[in-house]
Amino acid sequence: MDQDAVELSTSAIKGTTEALIVAERGRLSSPSNSSKGSQSAGSPTKSLCSSASTSSENMQPFETKTLREAAKPTPNEECPLLEGESNKGKALDVTYLCPYSGPIRGVLSLTNYKLFFKSIEREPPFILDVPLGVASQVEKIGGASSRGVNSYGIDIICKDMRNLRFAHKQENHSRRQVFEKIHQYAFPLTNKLFYLVFFFQPFFAFEFKEKYGQENGWRIYDPIKELKRMGVPNESWKVSKINETYQLCDSYPAVFAVPKQASDSDLQKVAEFRSRQRIPVLSWIHPESQASITRSSQPLVGMTSKTSKDDERYIQMIMDTNAQSHKLYIMDARPSVNAVANKARGGGFESEDAYQNAELIFLDIHNIHVMRESLRKLKEVCFPTIDDAHWLSNIESTHWLEHIKIIIAGALKIADKVESNKTSVLVHCSDGWDRTAQLTSLAMLMLDPYYRTIRGFEVLIEQEWLSFGHKFKTRVGHGEDKHSDADRSPVFLQFVDCVWQMTQQFPNAFEFNEHFLITILDHLYSCLFGTFLYNCERERIKERVPELTVSLWSFINCQQEEFTNPLYVAHIHNNVLFPVASVRRMEVWTGYYCRWNPRFKPQEPIHIRNRELLVLKIQLQRKVEELQRELASRNARINLQPSPPRVSTPINL
Repeated sequence: MDQDAVELSTSAIKGTTEALIVAERGRLSSPSNSSKGSQSAGSPTKSLCSSASTSSENMQPFETKTLREAAKPTPNEECPLLEGESNKGKALDVTYLCPYSGPIRGVLSLTNYKLFFKSIEREPPFILDVPLGVASQVEKIGGASSRGVNSYGIDIICKDMRNLRFAHKQENHSRRQVFEKIHQYAFPLTNKLFYLVFFFQPFFAFEFKEKYGQENGWRIYDPIKELKRMGVPNESWKVSKINETYQLCDSYPAVFAVPKQASDSDLQKVAEFRSRQRIPVLSWIHPESQASITRSSQPLVGMTSKTSKDDERYIQMIMDTNAQSHKLYIMDARPSVNAVANKARGGGFESEDAYQNAELIFLDIHNIHVMRESLRKLKEVCFPTIDDAHWLSNIESTHWLEHIKIIIAGALKIADKVESNKTSVLVHCSDGWDRTAQLTSLAMLMLDPYYRTIRGFEVLIEQEWLSFGHKFKTRVGHGEDKHSDADRSPVFLQFVDCVWQMTQQFPNAFEFNEHFLITILDHLYSCLFGTFLYNCERERIKERVPELTVSLWSFINCQQEEFTNPLYVAHIHNNVLFPVASVRRMEVWTGYYCRWNPRFKPQEPIHIRNRELLVLKIQLQRKVEELQRELASRNARINLQPSPPRVSTPINL
């Protein structure tokens, strides 16, 4: 580029930047963006946003036009309602016992979707807006003989790292009605709430009918298209529809990829030797080496160390799909002790003697019960108050970061074998729907930059978690009052935490921001969208979830700018990411686990800065493209001009 072009580029970018900042500041200070008049967590539609149930002292959420327009205010504007939402009760003179600012008197309203509290003594008012789906346990505190101040009321233990307590006056006789309504709509499956209507619709997602333009999140993931993106079918892999009616495996998707050599009869025989009939199938294939990541459940070896020639031959078929390697790594997510113990229950692991050229590696990830206890300890450390003097030792005692590190380290081993060794990897745990999903999806995130985009990440969740049968309903406890259920566990939360850890190590490699991850977790619990309902694809199809509910991806994709990382640079990180799997690089995700504590509120709203940077980035990109076109045009004109005639200087002899 010549000097004129450089000067033009510099001045244009400088002018664009200054004008952009001035314009953006003007827009942000306009009445439509002012936060005056309310001390709530944001707009009346907090039920939709990532910090939906925050209060004035907590993290301020992103306020998008879609969120503001979704709720329809009632005539008295006390409790704004979403499409399909209706009031179910109200209690006057209730006191919210805020752990940070003390007792707050107000009115508590209940709908078929949320709990809405509005103060009566503060101006602007304090507002608490909580989807009932986040409730894990609801208890009455105090009795008829209680005489202490605020000792009679309701305690709500939530799934999103906080607890809520409301005090009632005994003379108002309001506690019983509020308790029953909360219990009724927070736990519809326990109460069989909707069995009386024409067909069973237990969750509010079936009532919510908001439209998000032309976006239909249910179309984001098409298994045939995603396999085609990976180059399947090809000479080694084929698309199988043997499970089209979910008869082979009721927790697997209708469509998946298997080795081309395998017949339907082979698949049926292999299913008999795998736990829950979850046979090894394709998750991802390397575009160059053809090394693959496959997933399954444990083999049914048992105490007698049974073997299966059909299973061994099938594993050999998977090995043969990769011509660059004559070896296969079997990554067992469990500690070896646990894997051996599973033999007593009919499970177990592959023998290297039976599976030729296969190497078995245990990744030492603990089971769902250990993880549930670890999260319980983490909540005690993070909510409601934080002991600064013992913060590090308290975090260490939870072992949470240690678990996160081990999961990332396991995924890193898988990605390294596929990328560096050009060798295929089979991943499984016990049933293949918890730790297996964590490992395959994280390894794919490291290997394939497509999954680091917003839509690509949605596809990743749809494929590895939803279609392959992670038991969201059971692990989260949707609609059931079984807070002590041994099957509950933060498996998906750990995966999202691992993703956040990777975004901290590679801040320019991911198109999505932290708000995107928190929004996904909030609606994992809210039951507002149909995306995470039920345990597998078969159940969602049976309950007509794609027909009768809205997808979370519809909500997100109609306003992608709210979830976009302004620092994302696609061309720089269009390759493999190998994060450092060390506890010294792991951080507590305070933006999620500590977000209810006002001390962790950022001094400047992050979402406003993100918007400024995104608009600035777009404008500068356009200016660069304009300058590049101008430079190309100038160079073309120079090249087209006729060369001056050659004039030779006379030689004087």
